[in-house]
Amino acid sequence: MFEGNIFGKLDQSLQQAINEANYKTPTPIQAQAIPYLLAGRDLIGTAQTGTGKTAAFVLPILDRLVKVRKKRHIGRPRALILSPTRELAVQTAENLRKFSLYTKLPFACLIGGVSQHGQVKDIKKGAETIVACPGRLIDLMTQGFVYLDEVECFVLDEADRMLDMGFLPDIRRIISKLPKARQSLFFSATMSPQIRNLAGELVHDPAMVNINPDSPAVEKINQKVMFVEKSQKDALLLLLLKTHPEWAKVVVFTKMRHGADRVNKKLLREKIPAAAIHSDKTQNQRTRALEGFRKGEVRVLVATDIASRGIDVPEVSAVINMELPLETESYVHRIGRTARAGESGAAISFVTLEERTQLKAIERFIRKTIPVDRDHPLHDEFAESKCGKTNAGLPQAPWIHPAKRNRAKEKRGGRKSFLGRRQDDFGKRG
Repeated sequence: MFEGNIFGKLDQSLQQAINEANYKTPTPIQAQAIPYLLAGRDLIGTAQTGTGKTAAFVLPILDRLVKVRKKRHIGRPRALILSPTRELAVQTAENLRKFSLYTKLPFACLIGGVSQHGQVKDIKKGAETIVACPGRLIDLMTQGFVYLDEVECFVLDEADRMLDMGFLPDIRRIISKLPKARQSLFFSATMSPQIRNLAGELVHDPAMVNINPDSPAVEKINQKVMFVEKSQKDALLLLLLKTHPEWAKVVVFTKMRHGADRVNKKLLREKIPAAAIHSDKTQNQRTRALEGFRKGEVRVLVATDIASRGIDVPEVSAVINMELPLETESYVHRIGRTARAGESGAAISFVTLEERTQLKAIERFIRKTIPVDRDHPLHDEFAESKCGKTNAGLPQAPWIHPAKRNRAKEKRGGRKSFLGRRQDDFGKRG
């Protein structure tokens, strides 16, 4: 079935589920990580979301559990996967459900924001794998429902996000309850000194898998900046949505929860199917919004940065940043909701005069100048000039060699109109 690729080394029950999920060829991180994990090695993986990272660790875990069956001890899982957000935990659990279809391996997903009753019920059914957010896991450990002394495989997913959210004390508390003899997997999109220190505490003689760690996965995303006055952002959003009917799934990011709710209400008034997702929403509301978006019942998902890594939906046509994030890394995670699994996509950022500092910081971080789209009726020339963008061509970014700037100027020609470039620039559904 999978002759010649790494999936062929997995148990037949897993291969059957992989085939039914229409997985044909491993992604680079799966091809690199799975052999190490099948051999029992600890691993540090550096990869952006949307690279197939979850399956890269879920499949070897399931392979281990199905090939070495053990008597189940209620409340004592053999594998533990820690996720920073509820959405990511739910999506990881969905991967477990999909790939364990023929293994008869029970699992539990422990997240806050919903009643613990169903989760405790899953634990008592003998869950061998637990996917959890740190807060709910510690809560259920304190109540005596979960013990970690039989964990054979531990995964810390999105470690950088964990630290950003202040989970380091909880992580250390959880690690202290794990047996020393275990396989540990550590995944992070970035590797700061603090992240490296945490990895050093967790893994032993790890294999290293790096998927473009120094180059954020933005190459296949058609990025644009649109300068606009703050008061005109809503109008520009509506213009884009109405002039791009081919965009079937769009994620719109705002900085604040109240901003997400305001934009969502505006879209609904304009008869555009939309839903908002942020930390004030209950888990059931967030789950319904994501499910409606996946099914295509919701065209526009309006989100805050809590969802920037938690949305794993195929064929997102475009990401629109109503406001630039304060943290430059959040920009990469936001736009990474489109162009997933090798597809193309569009990412458009609305920028005001007040956001010029964030724009320059983002361009430095991704080491890429983001082209300006001036061909729309709400273009703010004053904001553009103050942001250091020239009247035409590339901005004078410090990493662009002068000779390259001159060549870019020589190649510059006429531009199509905004509407005329719809199919060229943004028409492909990613």
